[in-house]
Amino acid sequence: MTSPTFSIVCPIFNEIGNMPELYRRVKETMDGLGEPWELVLVDDGSTDGSTDMMRELARQDPRLRPVIFARNFGHQIAVTAGLDYARGQAVVIMDSDLQDPPEAVPDLIAKWREGFEVVYAIRSEREGETWFKLFTAKLFYRLIYRITDVNIPMDTGDFRLLDRKVVNVMNQMRERHRFLRGMSVWVGFKQTGVEYRRAARFSGETKYPLKKMVKFASDAITSFSYLPLQLATYVGFVAAGLSILAIPVVIVLRIAGDEAFLGQATTLIAVLFLGGVQLISLGILGEYIGRLYDQAKGRPMYIVREAPSKEAPAEQD
Repeated sequence: MTSPTFSIVCPIFNEIGNMPELYRRVKETMDGLGEPWELVLVDDGSTDGSTDMMRELARQDPRLRPVIFARNFGHQIAVTAGLDYARGQAVVIMDSDLQDPPEAVPDLIAKWREGFEVVYAIRSEREGETWFKLFTAKLFYRLIYRITDVNIPMDTGDFRLLDRKVVNVMNQMRERHRFLRGMSVWVGFKQTGVEYRRAARFSGETKYPLKKMVKFASDAITSFSYLPLQLATYVGFVAAGLSILAIPVVIVLRIAGDEAFLGQATTLIAVLFLGGVQLISLGILGEYIGRLYDQAKGRPMYIVREAPSKEAPAEQD
């Protein structure tokens, strides 16, 4: 069996309604390129029958390689496992809900053939999404762009092509709280973008509700920016400065007999304000320390129930 030139990595979590169409469109697109390819599907603890369908598709086509987790570990971990098991010289990360159209993959490959080692897909249009999702996504990308220490392109998701050199480097980065689109930019190499129209979800419901989006944004910020820690310091200095300025003002007003500064109301307000600043600062510190704690435990990033070999197939004469 020939070693694949291209690997398509798709995380799967309860996507039984999308998988047959995903496989059909990937197969049609990749067969048209005339080079060997593989489809790595990572089952992230599905409970709707996606696992059995994945096995059935793999029996029909050996180019489909299922990686099945023992439980749900999350989208970014599932993509990481896909990168671990991908054997191609170029690896494409793509969502399984068909919002990332397989038909756009040849455009990414064309840029790879020009010598680019990271080709990210830029969303020129986004169909089937609410104004709230569009607004928060736009705000998120612009916030990340301004506060992180890497130049993460705006309006891009995980849909991208990575050269084998980039995949090998990223596979050495084993932090547990992962923001893959930031990591792929951080490693460097020659990068460019390709615009595409993001389609509406083919079937099913989004796997990224507001709660998961907030956690994802938190992981992105804490992985690539110290700004929250710096903000806590700045707020502390501002609060201390206001207190120093307020001391002589309060003394003068008390001497003048201003009734507004008699009693405990002013003291209570100041204590509550400073207590709030302290608790917020402790919370920010806790987020960073919690991530250090998770990393220090040294547990495996994911646990696989069943998976194919990671080794590339031997070349046949």
